[in-house]
Amino acid sequence: MNTLSIIGAGPGAVDLLTVRALKRLQQAEVLIWADSLVSPEISDLAPENCERITTSSLTLEEILPLLISRYNQGKKVVRLHDGDPCLYGALSEQIYGLAEAGVEVEVIPGVSAYQATAAAISAELTIPGTVQTIVISRASGRTAGVPETERLEKVASLKASLCIYLSARHVEEVEHTLLRFYPSDTPVAIGYRVSWKDEWIKVVPLSQMASTTKSQGLFRTTLYIISPALSEKNQRSKLYARQHSHIFRPKA
Repeated sequence: MNTLSIIGAGPGAVDLLTVRALKRLQQAEVLIWADSLVSPEISDLAPENCERITTSSLTLEEILPLLISRYNQGKKVVRLHDGDPCLYGALSEQIYGLAEAGVEVEVIPGVSAYQATAAAISAELTIPGTVQTIVISRASGRTAGVPETERLEKVASLKASLCIYLSARHVEEVEHTLLRFYPSDTPVAIGYRVSWKDEWIKVVPLSQMASTTKSQGLFRTTLYIISPALSEKNQRSKLYARQHSHIFRPKA
């Protein structure tokens, strides 16, 4: 049976793929993937006789006919995205275009870079009494189309754990805006090519966010996590507290 699977490759490391994504890759007869963003180690998991089509230089109007034609040939097609395709993955326009052609699609999520970055520094982004909300956003750029109600000033005013994607080119403007809402010593985790072999992650004060980015020459595949949670030590929740009872641990 032919299938068209849109798969999240995760941040980069092969062993951060989901089991389902790995199975689809190993069964693929056609692989259409973002070669400029996905680790070669992941695309190499497809069979040797798999047809491989890279998309870094293609437009949507060129990609969709490839997906549709291979699917209509009865092939097992894998469209491989970096990270999680449901997050900044241009997923919706592909789904709509494929649906119009009568193509049924399954979407397989991937580990997102913000999760991999937090894990790499052993950090929890939701600390009781400090922050309980995670906001995923980006600076307004050439393709962002950020609604007025979601501009950086709006989301920063929450003072939540803020994960900013696709914004390294605008980092000075981002830092300037964030300093209006977060203290200058708020920790910022900067992650570049997280979980790749050349991964670079560093936690710096917010006031050094732009200068660190510039000094390291970071631009693409850079993520920022701005959060008061990154400075919390030994703050515990009630979940495992001795005095807290619940359905599985009733009061004695």
